[in-house]
Order: sequence, then C-alpha cells, then structure tokens
Amino acid sequence: MLLKEEVEMLRRVPLFSKIAPPKLKLLAFASERLNCREGQNLFRQGDPGDAAYVILSGTADVLVNTESGEVKVADLEKNSIVGEIAILCDVSRTATVRATSRLEVLKISKENFLGLMNDFPDMAVEIMRVLADRLNHTTAELTAARTREQRVLT
Repeated sequence: MLLKEEVEMLRRVPLFSKIAPPKLKLLAFASERLNCREGQNLFRQGDPGDAAYVILSGTADVLVNTESGEVKVADLEKNSIVGEIAILCDVSRTATVRATSRLEVLKISKENFLGLMNDFPDMAVEIMRVLADRLNHTTAELTAARTREQRVLT
C-alpha cells in the first residue's frame, strides 16, 4: 500500500478525520505496518501499552480474561483503532486483540499518538467519546457474561 493510500485510510478513521492531510502523511510515514494471520494475537492483556493500532484490513476480537476464561467484549473491523487506552492511562493492555481473519494494521507509537493529541484538541474530545462508548459496551458484555455464569451455577 502506498503512503497516499495509508493517509486516505487514516482519514476514514473518525478519530483522525479532522487532521490535515500533511500531518496524516507524517503520521503514516512514522508508523509501522504489521500483518497478523487468523488466530494470531496483535497484543495480549497485560502487555505493555507502547502503541495504538489502526486496522487497515481484516477483523479481530477484543477478549478480556475473567475467572471463567476469555470473554469477547468487542469486534474490530477496518478503520477501527485499538490500543489507545493503555497509552492514555499509562497502564498495561486491558484486553487481548486476536485476529479473526488476516489482519493488516498501522502501528502508531505512543509518542506520535500523544503528539497528535497535543496538536489537535478535537482529537482528545473524540477519544473521550470513543472510550465512553467502549466502556458502556464492555460493561454490558461483562454483565451479560456474569449473568450467564450465575445461571449455570444455580
């Protein structure tokens, strides 16, 4: 994929949609393209949070470890961003991301991601919206999993 195509893909990600093309070009140039095969982990829960990832193609599951095993809390697809929570909160990865098909991602370093947030305050507001939505969705998924587990036990 050419740099121009990477910039166009980044523009389709809501988080980056208001960032000027020259800045996106620098971001794409400074980022690393990675591929995962189906079943391969992009990262695991507990890993250090060193980067965020934009999904260029393919799909993945977001999995959280619980006492009864892994629980799927979200699906990821093209134009999704993942991994930013660990960067923003300076914590370990809060979930495992596993490819459910061939996955192509753009890895954005912590330094570059935080630099963008400093340069574009609107991006920080959009991140808050994305994170609030994820928290709501994850809470609902974990509540449903806990309910199913309690039904099995009774």
